Amino acid sequence: MSNIIELKNISKTFVSKNGEGNVEALNDVSFSVGTGEIYGIIGLSGAGKSTLVRCINLLEKPDNGKVIVDNKSLLELKESDLRMVRKEIGMIFQGFNLLMQKTVLDNVCFPMELNGVAKSVARKKALEYLEVVGLSEKAKAYPAMLSGGQKQRVAIARALASAPKILLCDEATSALDPETTKSILSLIKEINEKYQITVVVITHEMAVIQEICNRCAVLENGRLVEEDTVEELFRHPKTAAAKRLIYNATSQVKIMDGGKIVRIAFEESETSEPVIANLILEFKTAVNILESNISSIQGKSRGQMLIELPNDEKTADKMIAYLKKMKSITVEEVKNNE
Repeated sequence: MSNIIELKNISKTFVSKNGEGNVEALNDVSFSVGTGEIYGIIGLSGAGKSTLVRCINLLEKPDNGKVIVDNKSLLELKESDLRMVRKEIGMIFQGFNLLMQKTVLDNVCFPMELNGVAKSVARKKALEYLEVVGLSEKAKAYPAMLSGGQKQRVAIARALASAPKILLCDEATSALDPETTKSILSLIKEINEKYQITVVVITHEMAVIQEICNRCAVLENGRLVEEDTVEELFRHPKTAAAKRLIYNATSQVKIMDGGKIVRIAFEESETSEPVIANLILEFKTAVNILESNISSIQGKSRGQMLIELPNDEKTADKMIAYLKKMKSITVEEVKNNE
């Protein structure tokens, strides 16, 4: 698979007028996105995610590094050529950014008309895209008459109207409830498969990444600290930043004064197995379940559990060895500083 996006050694610092309080938003960030891939960028607030995604289409110009899109080095292009590249990059936002005084149909037509498409052709294409996002019956409605999920569907139809090769989603589901979020993510995945549009998803929610992304980069304080497939990131998070995003139990772990704390990750075939019950029966010793949940990773169930083992270190080590012998289970000890 060839790469359609390559960011190399991207750095960006926002400089205050008086030179004090400068903010280093990005520091030497490099990654690539394959053609037709759904790639996730995740991090907590202030990690630099939105700045990074805006560097892809040069809405934010990096201080250093290279931005290569579809084999074109954007920082070397003339402004007119850059505008042509930007037409192939659609973008949807958390705030929808719809024109409230225009109908749904007119909102979708708007970018095409700006690009010189005849009004009759624009309307025909807009109706087609509204059908794709399931809003044909809302063509004459105004944004104020729509739910949040419907507004985001209009925004997606509008982004598709420019026939983009790349779709950038900047916290596109953050303002939506869980059920609506799931439907929007499903729609984005359908669009990716139908049109082979490359999608870059920016989010602070691991559930979003797990639902539709192939690979994922973890940002922390402007640095890319970890990158892997979503499956591998869930099973074997390597950095403290990734672990915090996958299981948010740091504060709970720190106050535990008992035995070792272990995270168990289950594959789909094991999520219904009584693993902990079998462990207790085998060693005739109780364990403390701190946290447990089941997630969906690209349609497959994946479970994780955080347990506190007994104070007796020998027993705890035997329990860990017992768990590690089980197929389709990943076992790792959680340290207090994680």
